[in-house]
Amino acid sequence: MKNTKELIDLLHLDDLENNTFSGKSVTIGSAIVFGGQVLAQAVNAGYRTIPTNRFLHSLHAYFLEAGDLTTDIQYHVTEMRNGGSFSTRRITATQHDKTIFIMAASFHQKEEGFEHQIEMIQPEKQPEELLSWDEMFAQFGDFLPASTKSFLSAERPIDFKPVHVQNPFESENLPPKVEIWFKLKGEIPSMSIQKKHQILTYISDYNVLNAAFNPNAKKYHFGNTQTASLDHSMWFFRDFDFDDWMFFSAESPNVFGTRGFVRGNIFTRDGKLIASFAQEGLMRPKK
Repeated sequence: MKNTKELIDLLHLDDLENNTFSGKSVTIGSAIVFGGQVLAQAVNAGYRTIPTNRFLHSLHAYFLEAGDLTTDIQYHVTEMRNGGSFSTRRITATQHDKTIFIMAASFHQKEEGFEHQIEMIQPEKQPEELLSWDEMFAQFGDFLPASTKSFLSAERPIDFKPVHVQNPFESENLPPKVEIWFKLKGEIPSMSIQKKHQILTYISDYNVLNAAFNPNAKKYHFGNTQTASLDHSMWFFRDFDFDDWMFFSAESPNVFGTRGFVRGNIFTRDGKLIASFAQEGLMRPKK
């Protein structure tokens, strides 16, 4: 995928009737389906069964099996509840007659009430001062380790600009956090909030476990560690637009054994908090 249109097309599922939908997969450089794609496609499926005046406010998902890139994924939506102001759905994803993913999602009609939010901690650098992954590959690709070069060369519909970049030749232990700017590539069409939620969910699964690796980066990295998303939760707060850079901030309060926990927030450039997320991931050293 090279741009926003291709991402939107990927996340829109085919309707198989009876609240069942089907989606295709695109690799982001891995041999298995990207977890963010499954999350976002499940959100698309859930929204297809929801009245237009209700909007996703939270999701809680578990990844049970690795997804096969060569086979369509089927998503079945169960209508758990339709209350006066909330609707709850269970979304199950299957391949080869196996359940590979489950999600519970809650949708809420818009209501007026209280408001507050934490302030965005201003990053050390603005996106104009930083290199994107594409720019890093263009400038330094010939000199990078093979694994880093392969990762940066993958086509993506999003530009990522990390505030701090780990030296691939001399890794150092860093604080357990990640700060990164991101922006959609290509022409950005006018979008419904439903579409924005799907795309933001897709993006939220990028970069998460980096925060958990950082304190032990001298010894462990993605090349010598088996990694996988185990679960993923997300909460949506305010409407927003993808017309400028957005800020992804994550911290890892704990890593123990073979599991790392990360939580974080997503802000607009002017500091509006639009979503929060949490994830636990597998981090198993390879023998």
